[in-house]
Amino acid sequence: MMRYRLYIDGAWQEASTGTYFDVTNPADGLVVGQAADGGKEDVTKAVDAASKAFPGWSRKTARERGELLARVYDGMMNRKEEMARLMTLEQGKPLAEARGEVQYAADFFQWYAEEAKRIYGETIPANSPDKRIWVQHQPVGVAAAITPWNFPAAMITRKAAPALAAGCTMVAKPAEQTPLTAALLAEIMEEAGIPAGVFNLVTGTRAAEIGDALLEDERVRKLTFTGSTEVGKTLMKKAADTVKRISLELGGHAPYLVFEDADLEKAAKEVLASKFRNAGQTCVCTNRVYVHRSIKEEFADLLARYTGEMKVGPGLEEGVQIGPLIDQAALEKVERHVRDAEAKGARVMVGGRAVPAEGSGCFFEPTVLLDTTEEMLVEQEETFGPVLPVHVFDTEEEALTLANNTRFGLAAYLYTRDLSRAVRISESLEYGIVGVNDGMPSTVQTPFGGVKESGLGREGGRYGIEEYLETKYISIGLK
Repeated sequence: MMRYRLYIDGAWQEASTGTYFDVTNPADGLVVGQAADGGKEDVTKAVDAASKAFPGWSRKTARERGELLARVYDGMMNRKEEMARLMTLEQGKPLAEARGEVQYAADFFQWYAEEAKRIYGETIPANSPDKRIWVQHQPVGVAAAITPWNFPAAMITRKAAPALAAGCTMVAKPAEQTPLTAALLAEIMEEAGIPAGVFNLVTGTRAAEIGDALLEDERVRKLTFTGSTEVGKTLMKKAADTVKRISLELGGHAPYLVFEDADLEKAAKEVLASKFRNAGQTCVCTNRVYVHRSIKEEFADLLARYTGEMKVGPGLEEGVQIGPLIDQAALEKVERHVRDAEAKGARVMVGGRAVPAEGSGCFFEPTVLLDTTEEMLVEQEETFGPVLPVHVFDTEEEALTLANNTRFGLAAYLYTRDLSRAVRISESLEYGIVGVNDGMPSTVQTPFGGVKESGLGREGGRYGIEEYLETKYISIGLK
């Protein structure tokens, strides 16, 4: 059984509490490891280290920082299988998906190893011949990252890679459900030669205490958070006290619009790939399907047939496509959503029940609900589980109204073979990410983020590194 301490100032240290907490496998409830249970005192030590390391790290050339990030990528590739298996043990997702996440997570280091060299300045024409105006982009300073449990590797690297590439140092706090993957990543960064204090990891069950310590420290100039909208709002309010820069990737409620001209086989596969990845526990997964009335029955039958063929079980088992939900509370929420939909008239086409499991495994059958309505919980809230509600529409205008009728705006999808419609609809959807005939649009080189109550800022591509840079204007008089 693995046992990880905190990683602060280039060293593995005991938490100030001297205690550890158990990390369990959601497939069976068994303990798979332990992590140090840090608190406010440990955050202060980590910020001390990050603050001390910042001047030296920020003065390194972009090439020097890039070469070290490239070594982190190589280290992740060398330990890809180890990290994937560890992720499946503590998070539950199928091993094939975990391998894919490790690759995706590592790709951020590869991308930003190069992007570090493309932080360009600017010369602006002055109003007189004896002046010069320069614009420079400089690192913000110490950045704090608070990350969720559903993507234990990628949510850290999507933040740490651009931050370090920009010249910032970082203190990261991973979710208490999945600290082991984060600790292994810190180990890889240490082996790659990332200098002491540049990346620090504080694990712990005292989320509020750790978060408050990061927010109250004036030396932390940037906060980046992925998680629920409710927590994000709280962090945003507290960050105002020290006027920190803030990036928030919050909740989603993604619609998928399927029009009457769609290739139904291809559309069904895209919808299911989007919906059931990580057992529906992703912020960008399809949460509501809107299908044109003329294809309702045929399309719903396809969804039900393919969904019924999916294998449910522990992520390390061969051929498993749907792993466990993260915990009992998540299982109960999914159950509540399905029972509410049934009671209000939806038809369960396939699934609809929790799956008996050994120990305290948290499995739920992949489920398709037909004829859902806006009054049902599955259309009001983000289910975060393997449940696919299907709602019928008659016109484009109706579909758009239904899709946009939410306070969230992270990702949305549509399937059509009509180019004009694709442009019309994608431009009218009030979301930060739109997939047209594409249920899996996330890549490292593109701007990931939402509008409305789904967040602020963007991660990925050149946009991601801008979140860690300040703009400085320099006016020079040639006297």
